[in-house]
Amino acid sequence: MLGSVLQGLRVVDLTQNVAGPYCTQILADLGAEVIKIERPGSGDDARAWRPPEIGGMSTGFAALNRSKKSVALDLDRPEGQRIVAQLAAGADVLVHSLKPGSAEARGLGDEPLRAVNPRLVYCAISAFGEVGPMRGLPGYDPLMQAFTGIMSVTGHEGDEPARVGVSLIDLGTGMWAAMAVLSALLQRAGTGQGMRVGASLLETGLAWMAVPIANYLATGRLPRKMGSGMAMMVPYELYDTADGQVFIAAANDRLFARICDALGCPELARDPRFADNPSRVGHRDALHESLEAHTRSRSTADCIERLRAAGAPCSELNNVAQVLEQEQVHALKLLADVPLPQASGHRAIGLPFNSGGQRGRAPAAPPVLGADTADVLAALGLDTAAQAALKRQGVTG
Repeated sequence: MLGSVLQGLRVVDLTQNVAGPYCTQILADLGAEVIKIERPGSGDDARAWRPPEIGGMSTGFAALNRSKKSVALDLDRPEGQRIVAQLAAGADVLVHSLKPGSAEARGLGDEPLRAVNPRLVYCAISAFGEVGPMRGLPGYDPLMQAFTGIMSVTGHEGDEPARVGVSLIDLGTGMWAAMAVLSALLQRAGTGQGMRVGASLLETGLAWMAVPIANYLATGRLPRKMGSGMAMMVPYELYDTADGQVFIAAANDRLFARICDALGCPELARDPRFADNPSRVGHRDALHESLEAHTRSRSTADCIERLRAAGAPCSELNNVAQVLEQEQVHALKLLADVPLPQASGHRAIGLPFNSGGQRGRAPAAPPVLGADTADVLAALGLDTAAQAALKRQGVTG
């Protein structure tokens, strides 16, 4: 079962915000025990990202931290560092998103930890990577969308550069980091040895720009903002309808002919200007105007019905509420019920892949800050008196 793939493995999580927590949530959904280390008093910065909130918890934090345990521990204090090192000595994976050099300065670099625990998979998530002149700079998703050029190709020509509306670099980095961890665990199964792996926001952003970069390297021309369209394919964008918009995608000439037939304009497929994709790219504006004259005369529902009946790829433009109402979304059962101590009916997007129809283990609630501190410390052999002393010193919360 997919949700038990990593059962029995322990992950020490020294991450916050989005990329690192998404990585460790993937591991938790696959069955790992994830112990999230947070600052006493305030915790993960994402806890303060509210409103909106649910049950007194930031919805952003709740979306990225289900099925984890929370230990409130000050990593700036030697006692806190020793506890993390002790946890790492018995763990399978450690993931951190500290600035390059910060973990090493606290005695939590991969070399000392793996000297004690050679089987440890050590994953470092950074902004600009772990080498180079910018390695120590902070970075966030929109900053990296600007730096990697994603903003330069997002939006409509003539308008201001636009941020992609979701944190695709953060989430992508978390996904790559989880993939790196799983690859290292797979190799460890054969060698018995862990390793250091890493991912960065910059590398993820550059990976998402693979096609625009390839186009630039081949032509020397900078890619331009295309709105909903794509530089090398037409039609492949949104078209206005009588009551909304429809996205029409013709990945080849056969599909273009089907689209024209479905919309009642077969003559467009015979027009020499639109005979093949390179010709259509060269006459993009003329084709858009001609096709849109037909989509504007019909409702979105009518366009969708005609195009799908012809086997032509298309979609209505949904907002968040509309997509959640889609029968296909319900059929995939991707929305999972997530229990929260102070709220009922909370749902979140689950693991977006499956094995044998299973998406992962049933999710547990995102943790209250420090909720598991006592239990985790007790498992390390710290009795009540020792824990009380740490709390008085401000090491734990």
